[in-house]
Amino acid sequence: MSEHFGKAYKLCSRKTIDRLFKEGKQLRAFPLGVYYLETEFPEKVPFQVVISAPKRQFKRAHDRNYVKRLVKEVLRREKQPLEDVLNASGKQLALFIVYTNKEVLSYPELEKCMRKLLGKLLAELQSAE
Repeated sequence: MSEHFGKAYKLCSRKTIDRLFKEGKQLRAFPLGVYYLETEFPEKVPFQVVISAPKRQFKRAHDRNYVKRLVKEVLRREKQPLEDVLNASGKQLALFIVYTNKEVLSYPELEKCMRKLLGKLLAELQSAE
């Protein structure tokens, strides 16, 4: 089980991000929301992700950066079931994760929310097949 989360997992394409918001689907598991879209990447990764913490919720940049680091770490630890399903089906996903709470949750609480969100995402993907 690889918990590596390198640069290949980072979604940088502006066109893909725009398509993600126009054509993608949305799921929520408070305080996280995810937009997702099945797409093709030149890299051999099952998904690419953008993590966002809105300026409206966190005025200070160091707070936004802390939240994004926390969400990225939780995703890195919890990504294996999603990778397994995507690798088995040969799909690739573009993900945009948004943290919507005004307060920063503790790591265990955020971990529970991420598991719930990824569970919903996996259920959606398997029902779409």
